[in-house]
Amino acid sequence: MTVFFAETALTTDGWADAVRIDADATGAITAVTPGADPNAVLAEGGSRLRGVVIPGVPNLHSHAFQRAMAGAGEKRSPQGQDSFWTWREAMYRHALAISPDQAEAVAAQLYAECLEWGFTSIAEFHYLHHQPDGTPYAEPAEMGLRMLAAARRTGIGMTMLPSLYAFGGIFGKAPHAGQRRFLNDLDGFFTILDRLIAETTDDPRCAIGVAPHSLRAVSPEMLSAFHAMGTPIHIHAAEQEREVAECIAATGARPVEWLLRHAPLDRRWCLIHCTHMTPEETRELAASGAVVGLCPSTEASLGDGIFPLPGYRAAGGRFGIGTDSHVGTSPRDELRGLETSQRLALHQRAVATDDDHPHPGRVMLDAAWAAGAQASGRPLGRIAPGARCDLVELDPDHPALIGHAGDALLDAWIFSGQGNPVRTVVVGGKRVVEAGRHTGALEITEGFSRAMRQLA
Repeated sequence: MTVFFAETALTTDGWADAVRIDADATGAITAVTPGADPNAVLAEGGSRLRGVVIPGVPNLHSHAFQRAMAGAGEKRSPQGQDSFWTWREAMYRHALAISPDQAEAVAAQLYAECLEWGFTSIAEFHYLHHQPDGTPYAEPAEMGLRMLAAARRTGIGMTMLPSLYAFGGIFGKAPHAGQRRFLNDLDGFFTILDRLIAETTDDPRCAIGVAPHSLRAVSPEMLSAFHAMGTPIHIHAAEQEREVAECIAATGARPVEWLLRHAPLDRRWCLIHCTHMTPEETRELAASGAVVGLCPSTEASLGDGIFPLPGYRAAGGRFGIGTDSHVGTSPRDELRGLETSQRLALHQRAVATDDDHPHPGRVMLDAAWAAGAQASGRPLGRIAPGARCDLVELDPDHPALIGHAGDALLDAWIFSGQGNPVRTVVVGGKRVVEAGRHTGALEITEGFSRAMRQLA
């Protein structure tokens, strides 16, 4: 058993002082006791967290290998008029170059960075499967196993989402040459999936889901193979206006509209981006119980557009956050970007609030905790018995937080300054970040540096 004493913590019953948190050997919380005696906890060999403790934040969308090209895809292309589609060409070139060793080193760096900023779990939407010529590795799940190895090395929790990617456009268009490492038929995909399931069986740090990449990359028949599965199902949808236009031309429906009509959208599903929806799609998607995975830093970087948050939230829609291409790696920046993009578009402030919930930081974190747990298929985002013991300690003496408490402190964390007030991070009852640094940062960064110099 592991015991923590938090001076102040945000529990499922609200803010509380002098909170004892007990966790078992699997990393699950067994008891939460406010008003505890710190001396008794320390006498039992417990660990003291002197700051403000909140649940770890789930990251529900990651393509880890893209961390190696963050900042390197900004140069104007020769043809100009740059967009997601010109960036994608640069991504393909990068995807064709990275080796398994390099991919693991890059993923470890990414996961350590995410932990240092307060993400404690990651949903790895993994489609980089094969060798550079497109043939499978001797171990077909080689690249996915490297992602799991990086997660275990850094201590981050993981929902592994092997992605089915078979085509280059809606529906059934020939794939692009740059996509050859991604491609599988159903048999090849399920070979990889079964291997990853076997690798993670009985590991409480991991869960497995599936990720039909997008309507551009799978056929309706392929998509139907996932309808009966009880795991999380993630899919990109309506990220780009051109994608919407191509879907209408091919099917007569918009991407989210098509999914609402032809896929059994429910709580298992997480639709990534959904930037371009009609008001009707927005309401129907909210009513389905599915999660929308928002990645504001990447969506801004790629010029995707702005998610229709007010209408979706008014309809009771669930949303969480991810870091996607990893031009940003912190929950603070994703949530800040989500709210401030709404302010720019609507010429309003505190958009993600209402009369009963006046603090945008708390509103968005509550959404990210709940929807992130749902989309990850793991008991996350709560300091409560049965949840994973994933804790983030914020330093109340950090310049961004001094003088703030409770929900106002969460606002200050999201909207104030550029420094990082995350002091300690616990995942599954184990400390992985101390004094703001990952406990293995030196070795991890050395490996990342070698990989980046090789790729350069």
